[in-house]
Amino acid sequence: MTSVREVTPEVDAGAVLAGAQFIDAYRIEIGTAGLDARQACVRMVLHGPRWIDALLRLRNILVTPFGLKTSGEGAPAPGGLIGLFPVVSETPERLVAGFNDHHLDFRIVVDVAGDATGRQVTSTTLVRTHNLLGRTYLTLIMPFHKLVVRSMMGSIVEPAR
Repeated sequence: MTSVREVTPEVDAGAVLAGAQFIDAYRIEIGTAGLDARQACVRMVLHGPRWIDALLRLRNILVTPFGLKTSGEGAPAPGGLIGLFPVVSETPERLVAGFNDHHLDFRIVVDVAGDATGRQVTSTTLVRTHNLLGRTYLTLIMPFHKLVVRSMMGSIVEPAR
């Protein structure tokens, strides 16, 4: 499998999620694969390792008492849903997904770049917290974040399911 590597984020955080306090990005080379941003995001979210689904189910159980959004909640998204992520905006080269909640707002940006001889996908995560609950939540999920994103991105090249 091609390796996923952490890279310097290249998105305009102010335009995607003004006031974001956390931002990171990961990139994978996909060779000559003819994927657009939606296809890459679908592979990441819907074809990732099954253990991530189990983590999301656990997360939903744990956050419900705090009134946080769970999978599939919230207003309809202009671009529909990919898994639990509402699509906010989309071009063939970039898909932005995410939602706002009372504890934090987050966005995932999936960019596809390169030419026919060498393409790459970059996934950027941005988070803006609103209160102590949001800061605590972000602190608790950070140990899992890097592992989850790297595993999901690996599914772009080699779908796990």
